Amino acid sequence: MSRYWLMKAEPDSRIVKGKDVKFSVDDFEACVTTAWEGVRNHEAKNIMRDQMKVGDNVLFYHSNCKTPDTANDPTHPYYDAKSSSRDPKPEPTWWMVELKFKSRLKHFVSLATLRSVTSATSVEDLAQLSSNSEDGQNQLSYLTKDDLKALGAMPLLNRGRLSVQPVNEGAWTAINKLSERGGWDEQIKPKSGKGVPRSGKPSKPRKPTKRKVSESDEESGSQVSEKRNAKVSSPTEVPRRSNRRKT
Repeated sequence: MSRYWLMKAEPDSRIVKGKDVKFSVDDFEACVTTAWEGVRNHEAKNIMRDQMKVGDNVLFYHSNCKTPDTANDPTHPYYDAKSSSRDPKPEPTWWMVELKFKSRLKHFVSLATLRSVTSATSVEDLAQLSSNSEDGQNQLSYLTKDDLKALGAMPLLNRGRLSVQPVNEGAWTAINKLSERGGWDEQIKPKSGKGVPRSGKPSKPRKPTKRKVSESDEESGSQVSEKRNAKVSSPTEVPRRSNRRKT
């Protein structure tokens, strides 16, 4: 059974050691398949190495941007090539997964929206977040109490800094409901800028310079936006032991 994750990247240019670490949803959509490298947090590494499997789904999340963003991708872990050539130990320190772009979410689901929706304590509160309609009805009535509870339990809303996070199945379902049906005021202003982009068509594949967001970088911006599928690629110089590891 597939599981669900959220992984962050920075969509805006930022120079680190002479390299631009920018990697946006547009970059991902253009290159279609990418190695999720550069994760240097042990908790995030352990999630990729020990818990992710081929066929899992991932929300791609724009972090440290004016407009935040998230998407979905299934993944499977393999060794980070940057470590293989330098680490003589039989057990590598850092690992990475390969992700394949699947699709964008229909409606932008911002972090501000998720926070506002989960703060609602009644149908009336949800109605206030609902976009204007001629009949004045609550257009978020499709969200159930279970949906709100699942969204509120997301590490994104409680442990925002971690760049690789689990997403519970209920939250995954609720985010997809939001992305498909919309119905809220998309002009909600994020306090720290986060959210989900809309659909687009893949452009010509290219190889952008990329580095996934570090755990020390807080989400000054984020979004939920696309779905993707990942497949396992053979790692560069993977130790024999790591080939036997069940991931």
